[in-house]
Amino acid sequence: MALKSRLKRTVAPDDFAFRELFEANYSMVFRHLILIVGEQATAEDIAQETFIKLYERPPEEFTNLSGWLIKVSTNLAYNYLRGEKSRKRREMADMSITEISADDCFRASETGEVRDALRRLDYRDRALIVLKFYGFSYGEIAEMTGVKKSSVGKVLARALEKFKQAYERKS
Repeated sequence: MALKSRLKRTVAPDDFAFRELFEANYSMVFRHLILIVGEQATAEDIAQETFIKLYERPPEEFTNLSGWLIKVSTNLAYNYLRGEKSRKRREMADMSITEISADDCFRASETGEVRDALRRLDYRDRALIVLKFYGFSYGEIAEMTGVKKSSVGKVLARALEKFKQAYERKS
């Protein structure tokens, strides 16, 4: 009971009783926290916070001090992990909103430019490019456009070159 009364009073940081408790239990608390949080620096911070709690508000009874330290450190670790999870979720939500709106603006602008470039091509070139973009095979494109199957690759390459020039002129 003398140890408890020594801790309850205002204890100087170099008080022997607290230092003794700290040195006897720190490694146990630290190892326990490493298993929960997985990061050395975070485990050290939470272990330090655990001992600050011991220093400021020691348990009523010292019969199971190691159990008290484990319980307090576990609660602090779980609070930390919950906070990190919430923080990451907020960051991801903020980031995705920013990315989506910036991405949408870029796509809308780019889509308009692509449409303008396609409109400047003749019908056959525009059809070849659009059909290829949608994944049709050369045989299917030949059948739909009336271009020989053996010529689809060359005609498509020319159409793509015309598209590139039309797109670059607009940009």
